[in-house]
Amino acid sequence: MNAAAEIDRPYTVAETIGPLVRRVLARNPSPFTFTGTQTYLVGTDGEVAVIDPGPDEAEHLGALMAAIGGDKVVAICCTHTHRDHSPAAAPLAALTGAPIVGCAPLVLSDDGPRADASFDANYAPDRVLADGEVVTGKGWTLRAVTTPGHTSNHLCFALEETGALFTGDHVMGWSTSVVSPPDGDMTAYMESLARLYEREQDVVYYPAHGPEVTKPRQLVRGMIGHRRQRERQILRQIESGVTTIAAMVPLMYKGVDERLWPAAGRSVLAHLLDLEKRGITTRREDEWTLIAAN
Repeated sequence: MNAAAEIDRPYTVAETIGPLVRRVLARNPSPFTFTGTQTYLVGTDGEVAVIDPGPDEAEHLGALMAAIGGDKVVAICCTHTHRDHSPAAAPLAALTGAPIVGCAPLVLSDDGPRADASFDANYAPDRVLADGEVVTGKGWTLRAVTTPGHTSNHLCFALEETGALFTGDHVMGWSTSVVSPPDGDMTAYMESLARLYEREQDVVYYPAHGPEVTKPRQLVRGMIGHRRQRERQILRQIESGVTTIAAMVPLMYKGVDERLWPAAGRSVLAHLLDLEKRGITTRREDEWTLIAAN
């Protein structure tokens, strides 16, 4: 993957990137979304699905409608309901008559660091997909793969005819995902990564942010290793007397844009909660300590 090349990608243009797949980039770049949210169109024979319709912005909706042209939209599929992913589903459904399918609705009061990542309170699917359920059109089949962790309602979609997997924010092409409690769960996230690693049939990932991933299992193996390394860093910090998240983050994320430190703190918290579940750490208010081995 070549994240640097993504900087020059155009907005509002439907690019063919693989068999049965086009993508349209929304103009919502940020330190968290990279160049923006990528909406995917699946299908080329008069029937298409739209995956992660993105933000409810007139320019992006216009670009999607131009790309759809005279095709029938069979389904509008959402991987999860952060506001950079699902808000365009309702207006696109109104324009096309297509059903909204995919992840379950989820509305929480968001205490995370991203205004753009609060949950879409207006998301109302016509059909919630369980693991393994499918959406089909002429020449294509999308199968739901449940991947909780980044959010509890996160789904990926496998395009069975080509071996492509649309990974939403679970696996991104430019950065690791933020796992922000209370809904984000590191235990579930790691289990979902392990599940993807076992899927030898996936030959390319199409994430919602960043370039496609052409060596998916290699990337997932590296992501699992990265998360375990972060876990070891946290344990070393506590052992050395650094016991609050506020003190850990500047030491652990040196060289990282400070605008991302609040998000990094959420992921550190997710790791600590996972360690707490496993009986390795405990806390009193903001102070974390290790539980001595018996």
